[in-house]
Amino acid sequence: MSTSLRRVLVLLAVLPGVLVVLALVYMLGMQHLEGEPREFSAAFMWAAETLTSTGYGGDAHWEHPVMIMLVVMVQFLGMSLAFLVFPLLVMPYFEQRFEGRLSRKAPDYEDYVLIYRWSAAVESLLEELMRAKVPVVIFEEDEALARRLRARGHELVYGVIEDDDFDPKLFTRARAIVANGSDPANGTLVLVARQLGYEGELIALVDEPLHRRPMMLQGATAVYTPRHVQAAALAGLAHGRVASRLTGIQHLGGKLQIGEMRVARGSDLVGQTIVNADVRRRTGATIIGQWRGGEFNARVPGSTVLEPGAILVAVGSEEALARLGELGKPLSADGPFLVAGYGEVGRKVVEFLRDAGEPTVVIDRTEAEGVDVVGDALDPVVLQRAGLHEARAAILAVADDSTNLFTTAVARDLAPELPIIARVGRVDHVERFHRAGADFALSLSEVAGEILAHKLLGDEWISLEARLKLVGVAPEGLLGHTLSESEVGRRTGCSVVAVERAGEVIVEVSDDFVPTPGDRVHLCGTEDAIERYYEVFPHSREPT
Repeated sequence: MSTSLRRVLVLLAVLPGVLVVLALVYMLGMQHLEGEPREFSAAFMWAAETLTSTGYGGDAHWEHPVMIMLVVMVQFLGMSLAFLVFPLLVMPYFEQRFEGRLSRKAPDYEDYVLIYRWSAAVESLLEELMRAKVPVVIFEEDEALARRLRARGHELVYGVIEDDDFDPKLFTRARAIVANGSDPANGTLVLVARQLGYEGELIALVDEPLHRRPMMLQGATAVYTPRHVQAAALAGLAHGRVASRLTGIQHLGGKLQIGEMRVARGSDLVGQTIVNADVRRRTGATIIGQWRGGEFNARVPGSTVLEPGAILVAVGSEEALARLGELGKPLSADGPFLVAGYGEVGRKVVEFLRDAGEPTVVIDRTEAEGVDVVGDALDPVVLQRAGLHEARAAILAVADDSTNLFTTAVARDLAPELPIIARVGRVDHVERFHRAGADFALSLSEVAGEILAHKLLGDEWISLEARLKLVGVAPEGLLGHTLSESEVGRRTGCSVVAVERAGEVIVEVSDDFVPTPGDRVHLCGTEDAIERYYEVFPHSREPT
């Protein structure tokens, strides 16, 4: 029996007794105070009319003050029933009747992924599974949340694992199970599923890293700590935004360097395409990628319009990058990383960065070991005292999205060119952080969804960020033509960034450069772009 039905039955049982008591009191009052005795039926009618506020028949006037007070009190009691008791007890029952019952039975089909308990951590996973056309069933214990999820169109089963209130087939028919409840609840789910004979993939998300091993011992096939994975991703964005994306550059003996530059609002580049800005001829540097809205685009054709705030990734000689910096605002590769928030995620970010040999400055409201500046990151004075303007980047790791969002706006106002990396709780808040000024916003759902999708679906379903490679190729197909005439970028998505000629490395290669026999041309691009280059210029691949 549901709670709402039980409440309605209690109300129906109590209401007649209340009417009888009021009728008896009214009879006594009319007989001894008004001197006008009433039969029980008339008194009962009066009580019903008063409680329901429908109006009076014969009795509508009283003389004695006590009777008047009795009538007024019963009238207010009736109003209370109308505005408080019925909405709290009766309406929920009828709402459930109209909404229909939540399903407690396993679906008739098999081979679905079962997600135990819904939260933002599994939102991205659900999108990946839907993209892969893998059916998903959510097992939810919160009735109100279950109804909201069902209203959104999700396949849902309602029950309570601890009360054995579930359909055993829900587990045995699944192809994989993701446990996303509290650590104790996840442990119970793992044991129950294994006890029922489930032998498939069972992945658990835990809050406490020390619970990983006990969860594995109970039967989980894989256990992850999403907040620590998020911290590693934030530290990775800060520490290796560019260098880790471009492999092969070390083979040029330091002749070619990588740099990042923000397109400042007052720059001459704003509003121009890369071709019209003539960046390569004016600076000698080659733009090989662009950060925009937190995403790295490894293919930037000449038609790309340069917008204020975008971060350009370029390669070239030290002098070429310096000239490019005169057109925009070079981002510093020196200085400490400023970390705001020293909770679980913030501590892990600092740990990862320090393990990589990077200096950090930590801000937190609470004084503790590892905190360098005690204060509120929303306070501009605190940010400046922590060295915001000298920092290489700011990593905002405060726990709640609202505080982190406003901290992003404050930091961006104080340091317009500083790279800002923000921790986000809900994936649907990411766009807000970009609007507030964050260059990179990473949600818990994104990192949890990626590792879970990788585990359940394999590499082909992971939305991996573009990785750049630097490779040397023979000049076949480019001989006798300028690089502009060969249209390498438009046709393949690659960029020619350097040329080896007679033992020398030429790193300032203009669009008018003409390769000659014996040259070794160095291309920069994603693996897909390099494969397209080999297809367009089939004789350029060097023997391995």
